[in-house]
Amino acid sequence: MYTPQPPRNQRFPFTSGSFPDNQARGKRCFELSSPAAEGEYASKPPFFYGWYIVGVGFISHLVCAFHFSSTLSVFVKPVAEELGVSRGLFSLLRTGEILIEAVIAPVIGGWVDRYSGRWLIGGGALVAGIGLILLSQVNEFWQFALLRWIFVTIGGTFMCYMVVNVTISRWFVRKRGRAIAIATLGQGISKVAIPMVTASLFLWFGWRQTWAIFGALTLALLVLPAVLLVRRSPEEMGLYPDGAAGPYAPAIQSARGKTVGTVQGQGPLAEVPWSRREALRTRAFWIIVATFAVGSIGVAGLNLHVFSYVTDLGHSTIIAATVMTIIAATQMGSTLLWGHLSERMDMRKAIMLKFLLQGCGMVLAIGTKELRLTYAGFFLYGIGLGGTQVLQEVIWANYFGRISLGTIRGMGVFVTYVFAAVGPPFFGFLFDITGSYTASFAIFTVSLFISAFLILLAKPPRK
Repeated sequence: MYTPQPPRNQRFPFTSGSFPDNQARGKRCFELSSPAAEGEYASKPPFFYGWYIVGVGFISHLVCAFHFSSTLSVFVKPVAEELGVSRGLFSLLRTGEILIEAVIAPVIGGWVDRYSGRWLIGGGALVAGIGLILLSQVNEFWQFALLRWIFVTIGGTFMCYMVVNVTISRWFVRKRGRAIAIATLGQGISKVAIPMVTASLFLWFGWRQTWAIFGALTLALLVLPAVLLVRRSPEEMGLYPDGAAGPYAPAIQSARGKTVGTVQGQGPLAEVPWSRREALRTRAFWIIVATFAVGSIGVAGLNLHVFSYVTDLGHSTIIAATVMTIIAATQMGSTLLWGHLSERMDMRKAIMLKFLLQGCGMVLAIGTKELRLTYAGFFLYGIGLGGTQVLQEVIWANYFGRISLGTIRGMGVFVTYVFAAVGPPFFGFLFDITGSYTASFAIFTVSLFISAFLILLAKPPRK
């Protein structure tokens, strides 16, 4: 289990023959943990190494979007038609991917706590990149599915958001929200560009070579930066989180949890280890999991089917790609705003606001076939979606600390992904039965409003 250690030059502050008695030692420890003695920035280095970690995280989020369901949605029609499968059956592909991610997430989470994300991210990028290139050679749907499951999914789980965000959360405390937001911008930029880029690549090279191009970019952009730059924690390099001159003094929680993390300039909660069993016994764990799991059912389904939904309304593929670009652009554009809010307001209220924006956007988007209102609805939905990764990662780190964060996040991802696995086939088979996406989109909208108010029940866990 990962345990933050003080920098080498402060592990043994007393010289030989000068060890204090217990009372003096207690006074010395109190002085080192007082706000006046810690967290000051007077002697911090000119550039904090943690921002290199954020840079690698940015690249990781950029290339991880190549195999997300939102990208796969652009391939649904051409791949399903050429390989001879229905949309419902094709949706099971994404369900299998999500279930694989769910099963291995707790294992990977434990590895992040024990080892550096350096080799996990680099190795995952290597495997995923090879898998994406091999997708260009398939002739049967079962071959396509196996390559996605064995190479792209497993490699992507190692290199993508859980490993990246847990690593970043170790390097930042008070600036955690903005650090994760900056890294997540990579995913936003990729999502903005991918629909249009993919549509163009289809016209120039076909869907097969498009996958090969995505694989080559994954290998070229991420493998070496991850191996050369990523380190496990600031303490490993003789530094403190955020580049501070010393460790932060723990904040005192109020009954409503308003001093959790970085709110109102307070310090972080005391860093304590959590076992899996201890975390599972807390009410906060299950409320946070349930909040994001309920919403993830629809997010996974919409990501895969929104392109088809828009074209089924009678609009062109360019219009459908534009809708996806609007979602991605507003998601990207709002990411830094959510990072800012995560450091300045009650996390539960920020998460509630995020889900309310998504829900209201969906009401507007599916309530009419008028293109102008469809654009406006998905614009609002995208703003709310932009807070998902930032707020989710920050509340987990703020509530459970840095020491066991990988283990805790691994369990949370497992439960959330099991729920998310239901989304793609639910949307796909409901379409096969009804011939429309209206029912599935309406159910998703209701789930967003449920999540908005469920999070208000979460209070910081105490150990």
